[in-house]
Amino acid sequence: QVQLVESGGGLVQPGDSLSLSCATSGFTFSTTPMSWVRRDPRKGLRRHYVASINSAGDSTSYADSVKGRFTIARDNAKNILHLQMNSLKPEDTAVYYCAPTRYIDSAKFVDWGQGTQVTVSS
Repeated sequence: QVQLVESGGGLVQPGDSLSLSCATSGFTFSTTPMSWVRRDPRKGLRRHYVASINSAGDSTSYADSVKGRFTIARDNAKNILHLQMNSLKPEDTAVYYCAPTRYIDSAKFVDWGQGTQVTVSS
């Protein structure tokens, strides 16, 4: 069974940084492309794409809204996905989730973690 445990969120001021982690188990992490997505409950239930990384960790992509500020990385030895978030803005406020990239748009994927809350406010 896929297990995803996100951590590292918190309350920060605009311009601050946060580092999120996602501990994974139940699947072969080292061969699985991974993504971060986020959801702002104030704006509905839809999760929005943030960033993705290939299985080797040498190819990444980002949503335009976070490009240049966020960095996705992975540790295949420890089965952990990371998201370094710099220059945070109030609009980055959301619950952040990780998932295998192939599942982020799948309504059938039910093994979402609890997410980690990021709040950016002055």
